[in-house]
Amino acid sequence: MIEVREVQDAEERRAAFALRAAVFVDEQGVPPELEIDEHDDDALHLVALDGARVVGTCRLVDGAGTAKFGRLVVAGDARGRGIGSALLGEAERRARALGRGRMTLTAQTAAMGLYERAGYTPRGEVFLDAGIKHVTMEKALA
Repeated sequence: MIEVREVQDAEERRAAFALRAAVFVDEQGVPPELEIDEHDDDALHLVALDGARVVGTCRLVDGAGTAKFGRLVVAGDARGRGIGSALLGEAERRARALGRGRMTLTAQTAAMGLYERAGYTPRGEVFLDAGIKHVTMEKALA
């Protein structure tokens, strides 16, 4: 059974960041210096655990009235099990608890379906981020 919750200690945080590096840097070719940014220190980091193993992670950056979701990854051997949706749902719950009425994200175009199924709407044009096509999406949480 998969448990989704906030990172609880330095070891889980390291495992979450290692998973992000494995997916974004190793699989997708994102330059390592772009993967970790200034928002990581202040973000709420969530993990999906299969036993003690971190199999998914994401972050939530709090803003005035809007929460920004990002850095969603799921381990290759754990994909297709609804882990990404579970992380997104928990992030939305946390954003609502903070009193945020809207959540935004920048989705890789290949992952838009996940967000559209969860009620997100694309806004603006497709753009490149780290050489990968993205689109801004948002959802009202109220």
